[in-house]
This record gives sequence, C-alpha cells and structure tokens, in this order.
Amino acid sequence: MNQRERWATKMGLILAMAGNAIGLGNFWRFPYQLAKNGGGAFMIPYFISLLLLGIPLMWVEWVIGRYGGKYGHGTLGPMFYVMSRERLRPKSALIFGVIGGMLAFIITTLLNSYYIHVISWSVAYTAYSATGAYYGANTVEFFLSHVASLPAVVWSWLLVLVLLAICLAMGIVKGIERWNKVMMPTLYVVALILVVRSLTLGSPVKPEWSSLAGLEYIWKPDFDTLSKNFFTISLAAAGQIFFTLSLGMGILQNYASYLGKDDDIVASGLATTSLNEFAEVILGGSLAIPIAFAYLGPEQAIKGGVGLAYMSLPNVFISMGEVGRVFGTLWFFLLFLAGFTSAIAMYNYLISILEEDLGMKRKLASLMVFVIYFVLGLPVALDPDLVVLSELDNWVGSYVLVVLGLFDLIVGVWLFAPSRLWDEMHRGAFMRIPLFYKYVLMAVAPVFVMILLAGTTYEYYVGGVFAWSADWRVNLARVMILVMLVIGALETYFAIKKKYGEELAKNQKLIVVE
Repeated sequence: MNQRERWATKMGLILAMAGNAIGLGNFWRFPYQLAKNGGGAFMIPYFISLLLLGIPLMWVEWVIGRYGGKYGHGTLGPMFYVMSRERLRPKSALIFGVIGGMLAFIITTLLNSYYIHVISWSVAYTAYSATGAYYGANTVEFFLSHVASLPAVVWSWLLVLVLLAICLAMGIVKGIERWNKVMMPTLYVVALILVVRSLTLGSPVKPEWSSLAGLEYIWKPDFDTLSKNFFTISLAAAGQIFFTLSLGMGILQNYASYLGKDDDIVASGLATTSLNEFAEVILGGSLAIPIAFAYLGPEQAIKGGVGLAYMSLPNVFISMGEVGRVFGTLWFFLLFLAGFTSAIAMYNYLISILEEDLGMKRKLASLMVFVIYFVLGLPVALDPDLVVLSELDNWVGSYVLVVLGLFDLIVGVWLFAPSRLWDEMHRGAFMRIPLFYKYVLMAVAPVFVMILLAGTTYEYYVGGVFAWSADWRVNLARVMILVMLVIGALETYFAIKKKYGEELAKNQKLIVVE
C-alpha cells in the first residue's frame, strides 16, 4: 500500500477540517437564510437538523474517509467501493463506487468553479471598501457593474485561483495545514472585532432600529411562523446544515483519508463541528442581520436576501462614514478567508484524483486543477447576469449535496453494516457516542434525508426547474453538469478497475487491509 501524507498535528487537522466547513455559508448564506425564513422560526429546525442529521452524518463521512485512506484512497468512488464490498459482491459494489465518485466529482469541479467567483467578489470588495469606491453610489448598481466588468472579474478571480494553486502545490502539511493555521485564527479575530462593534452600535439611525433588535429577531422562538411554513423552513434549515458542515461533497472524506487508522474521529469531529457552529451561529448570526437592523431597519434587513453581503451591507458601511471603510474592509476580508479555506478542500479533492489515478506529481496536479477551474469558470466569468452561476447552484450546490448525503448513509451505514460502522467509529476514540445515535444513523437520519430530498424534488418540479429552458445559459449549465457526470463516472470506473480489476473479474473480495 502506498504511503500517503498524514496530518502533522491534531490542531492542524482540526483547523483544516474547520476551515473546510467554515466558509461563505457561515457569514453569507446563513444570515440570508435566517432573514428569509423568519429568524427565530428558522433556528428551531436548524438545531434539530444539526443534532439528528448534521452531527451523525459528519461522523459517517469521517469514518468513510479514514477507512478509505487505509486502502490508500482519498476520493469517494474507491472509498464507496471498498465499504460496499462488506455486504455486496465486487461487481455490485462497483455500482455504488461509480455513483459516489461521479457525484463527488461534479461537486468538486462545478460547485468550486462558481464558488471561487463568489470568493473573488470578496477580494474585489475588500479593495473597494478600503478605497471607498462604492461610497456615493447605488450599491445594487455598483455590484451589477462589477460582475459586468470583465477586467474587474478576471483580476480578482485569477488572484484567488493563483493563491489556491500555490497553497495546494505545497502539500498537506506545508500547504493546507500551515495555511489554515494562519487563516483560521485570523478569521476568528476579524469576526470577533466585527461582532464587538456590531453589539455596541446602539441605535445610530432611529431609536427603534438597533443591533439588539436584530439579535432578538434571530433568537426569539417564533412557533407561529414555523407552524405556518413548517415544511419550507425545515427544508431550508436542513439544507443549511448540509451546506455549512460541507456534507454530501466528498471533501470531509478526502481530509479524513489523511488520518491514521487509529486516530480519534469522535472528539475531532465534534471539535470541528463546534468551531463551525460557533463561527456560524454566534459570530455569523451576530454580524450581518444585527448590523443591517441598526442601519437599514428591520424591513430592509429582512429583505436583504442573497444580496445582503454585497448589495445591502455596503450601505451600512457608507452610513458609518469614513470608519465604515475599516469595517467594510474587515467584513469582506472575513468573507474571503472563510471562502478560501473551503475552496482549498475542493481543490485538493481533484489533486487527489490526479495523484492517485494518474500518478501525477503534486505540483503538476495543482497546475492541472488550476487549468480545469479556469476552463469551467469561464462561462460564469462571461455571464454578467449570473444565470450560469445560479443554475449550477440550484443543482450542484443544493440538490446533489442531498443525493450524495443519502448515498453516504446507504453505503456508510447499511452496506458497511451498522455494527461495523459503530465499531469503526469508536476505533481510537477517547469518548463513547451515546447509543441513541446508532439508531439515529440506522433510521432517523436516512428518513430525514429522504424527506429532504423528496421535498426539494417537489419544490423543483413545482417551480419548473426540471423543464428545458429558453435561456441558452441555463441549458449550458445543465450540459456542463451532464458532461462532468459522465467524466466523473468514467474516471471512477477506471480508477476502481485499475486497482481492483482482478477481484472484479472474479467477483470476489481479494484485497483486504487490516
């Protein structure tokens, strides 16, 4: 078995895993989901989803990754294959391997191709805030003019791509681990500075507008709103848990594959989840909405939607005067750090494919992934209306995550066997997981995910998302998805066959690593 690079320190692992999870979902997506879904009404199903879906599925993905890493695999297709063999013959296990591999492939290629663009907006807006470029302008029109300006889009996009390539070329320890050890503490420091300022704003515009009113909107339980919109809000909350913990992407498994077979995943998983939830609920929840409440008022703050970070909050910084430049710069730098640490994980997944399946050296693989992301990101860069980005996000950034999460549970729990999973989960663990969670994994979590998937499918059907579009950009995005699915399926098939060809031919498990 080929020796694979390992995490150098426990702290490096935890910070890297936290960096993977802590992204734009914490500071950009979470606030507008809160605003869109009733604040306190959203938080009730959010915490239920965290306990019954997020934490148990997170442990499953860590087990899949560590188990696959034992066989020398860092990508999901071969991981699914070796786990499915525990109950299925190799030829049947191959089916699940191909499904897992192709779904993870389109997520790490297409999701990151547009996610990097969103990160680049944060880079540009960090500069715009420092120079006061949007002061005196209509902030909505300013944002639209930015995405319509090809030079402005390209310089910030390429800067992020180059930084990612440099970081990943340096390897797991010298690259990912070292960069996260710097970026993650910086992220928390910047976030804490902004939170302190947010909570001490008072009522700068009107007496009834205050950041504390924003906090009350978030934390006051609203059972009435929840009961009237139960399914919609619950779906949104569960979807946010998937997004914020990076579940159903294949990248948690990739990072976990660099663990030793006896490394503790129970405590480490809880530590990274706790760091993520602190960043999202305590820090992210204390920033955008409370600040918007204080300067824009409740009505406008709640209407901020997806543009809250880039179109609404600049108005807040403008209202602060010159000091707003400082806080605007810090805010968008925070978004950059959060997004960049998550993009690292998806970038590394593709490098793992090139390293393991083609035997490519890491530096060359990093350059090749740079080229892949440049090609896949061009349609987004050339589309100022963001139609391609929105369509990719509708499918890859939402729907496919849930589908892959379901297969995580099918393979990791049922095909690997619940008792074997439970034992593997506790290998090297310093603490025991309550037995309650074994039954959550066996029944509650799979049913929860199936309901989420069924609800999302129904909403897509009613909304006409499945219909062929008259807009060629929508169809282009769908063609990109189909092409990458085919490439992902073929790549996974040949990767598994390359190593396990003999046992596939005999339809008998031959390769076993203890």
